[in-house]
Amino acid sequence: MSRLTGLLAAGAVAAVLVPTAAAAAPAVAAADNPWLERRVLNIAHQGGEIEAPSDTLYAFRTALDKGADVLELDVHATADGELVVLHDTTVDRTTNSTGRVDQLTLEQIRALDAAHWFVPECGTCHDGAPGDYVFRGVATGERPAPGGYTAADFRVPTLREVLEAFPGVLLNVEIKRTRPETSPYERTMADLLREFGRGTDTVVASFSDSAVTRFKLYNRDVSTSPGTAQVTAFWLNTLGPLTGITLHGQHALQVPPSQSGVPVVTADFVADAHRRGLAVHVWTINDRAEMERLIDLGVDGIMTDRPTLLQQVLDKRAART
Repeated sequence: MSRLTGLLAAGAVAAVLVPTAAAAAPAVAAADNPWLERRVLNIAHQGGEIEAPSDTLYAFRTALDKGADVLELDVHATADGELVVLHDTTVDRTTNSTGRVDQLTLEQIRALDAAHWFVPECGTCHDGAPGDYVFRGVATGERPAPGGYTAADFRVPTLREVLEAFPGVLLNVEIKRTRPETSPYERTMADLLREFGRGTDTVVASFSDSAVTRFKLYNRDVSTSPGTAQVTAFWLNTLGPLTGITLHGQHALQVPPSQSGVPVVTADFVADAHRRGLAVHVWTINDRAEMERLIDLGVDGIMTDRPTLLQQVLDKRAART
């Protein structure tokens, strides 16, 4: 089965699943969706991974200084049920250790150096020279933290720490429960976001439709973006003269610009999403020309590993108007 055939097959399944998955949630009218008014959003993917160590407090703090409007972050549960902010299912790529997040305790995770493999303007890179790793050892106390920061800013943070550090900042939180054997943690996340008063200033997203649906069972105040099956169903229903479908209770479609060479984000797709009261956020864009093209299509937000570059694009466009 080709990837495109797989996409279409997923859409056929999604067309059946959409009414069931969303039946319990109220419809979202355009007037009730603040994410349609917030545009064009500079969404710092992993805090801007090319410019700062992925998913660290340092990355999030500096992304805001660079002009980011939204902090995008990824959440896993540890072996002892604590929610930590890390992109991958393992700690291998970004830290000085190895192992699956769901098989490590919070204490073990806290001891890691989340900036171990970071190289400025390269991102998480394993082939640099020793001197390229400018923050290596800060988390473990082997190197002093840069002015205004602490060792904790370069460790793997917990979701609670992020919520404490950034009250009032727009967040995009991805559920990364990708392994079937991983225990669900959507209720824990839902309760934590409620504790911090989070609502439509936060989007919870996942590739998994079941994870999003499960989250909404426990917290309907927080905005959500549907998983792959529902997004594919929506896309299929925008082709030609079709105008999309209503995705009850959702606020944003978070999509790549294309899939397997097939365009996803087009002017028609964006218009149909807006007609259905949904914002369009596109990932992960690090090229200036592509940023310009997507903004011209009318997207509401762009996820990028280069928040500085995107802010330059947005500032230049604002200066022309």
